[in-house]
Amino acid sequence: MRDAEKTVAGIIDKCKTALIGSIDRDGFPNTKAILAPREREGIEVLWFTTNTSSMRAAQYRENPKACVYFFDPRFFRGVMLRGTMEVLEDAASKERIWRDGDTMYYPGGVTDPDYCVLRFTTSDGRYYSNFKSENFACGRIGRSEPKMPEVTRSPSRCATLVFRAVYRVSSVRSTT
Repeated sequence: MRDAEKTVAGIIDKCKTALIGSIDRDGFPNTKAILAPREREGIEVLWFTTNTSSMRAAQYRENPKACVYFFDPRFFRGVMLRGTMEVLEDAASKERIWRDGDTMYYPGGVTDPDYCVLRFTTSDGRYYSNFKSENFACGRIGRSEPKMPEVTRSPSRCATLVFRAVYRVSSVRSTT
């Protein structure tokens, strides 16, 4: 990836939805679709809206570790951002990302008690495209060691392994 921040930001800007991940009380990941971020500060900070009463808001209050995934199905590429999610209910944050038409979701307006803001702060991420993955640390994209284990595999190596496994199974069947 030549310009990681520009590439990742381009994917984010084209998406109408994102997938957000949280951790439940039993330590299991939970994922849900959410409308695209209302605002972003580079790829370091993303701002979303949700219901104060939602399960996700409760999970982030208990454990702020989170991830956000954006994908481009046309080119089969995507980016996972890892970091922390804050649940904000202060007036300034709510007014910052309020949009005309939000009363459809929050009938009480910007002061609706069931309207809150999710602010995601990225620590690192993983970009996927063309059968390859690349890790990056936020703020120093492309200039740091990956924080996550590298599991990139060559498609030709995977295809070779699948072919060998199928060949072995068919060889065993033909001799019996």
